[in-house]
Amino acid sequence: MSEQTIALVTGANKGIGYEIAAGLGALGWRVGVGARDRERRESAVAKLRAAGTDAFGVPLDVTDDASVAGAAALVEESAGRLDVLVNNAGITGSAAQLPTEVDPATVRTVVETNVIGVIRVTNAMLPLLRRSPSPRIVNMSSGVGSLTRQTTPGSDTGPIAAAYSPSKTFLNAVTVQYAKELRDTGILINAACPGYCATDLNGFRGVRTPEQGAAVALHLATLPDGGPSGGFFDDEGEVPW
Repeated sequence: MSEQTIALVTGANKGIGYEIAAGLGALGWRVGVGARDRERRESAVAKLRAAGTDAFGVPLDVTDDASVAGAAALVEESAGRLDVLVNNAGITGSAAQLPTEVDPATVRTVVETNVIGVIRVTNAMLPLLRRSPSPRIVNMSSGVGSLTRQTTPGSDTGPIAAAYSPSKTFLNAVTVQYAKELRDTGILINAACPGYCATDLNGFRGVRTPEQGAAVALHLATLPDGGPSGGFFDDEGEVPW
């Protein structure tokens, strides 16, 4: 079994996910680049390797049971265990998300990726994480999932999004439930808000760089034993629920 720290980042072929993979690689870790698209995945792996990261590609569609099972088998074969899982893959859904007009199918599709996909991947990887001396799970959430921020007058939480924003609230709640179940296992699991980053997810309208957005994930991925679990954090600390 490898002595290197082993990480898997879903949706790591671009944007914040890529920068998380790059940041973990810079620590000397071996990083699995989880992504659906073969060409983008291979391109990201090649770019990371050129920069000195010990990266390997992991074919992974978080909405597909067989794909996730295959990814877990590949990580086990390649590394024997998993130390850090970063659930980064996510979608926004269609642009029209007024709750009175949104297509229920859009909500279902977003939740399938942003919430159920996280559950699917996490549960598949847990046997490998349990082999780690200091396992960590980071769920990439968003400040738009904060009910406090959404209901605070004058708070800028972006456009009304009946699929995307509630999916992140749902993800936060699921993170808490995992933390409660895993309380005595040594597995720390937290939700991360990267801030409003310029990625193709938002048409590059964000005001932060993907590298800046990755910083909170790197922090939570490297928490010491006994660190927080079941929390929601950004660069400045805890985010209100």
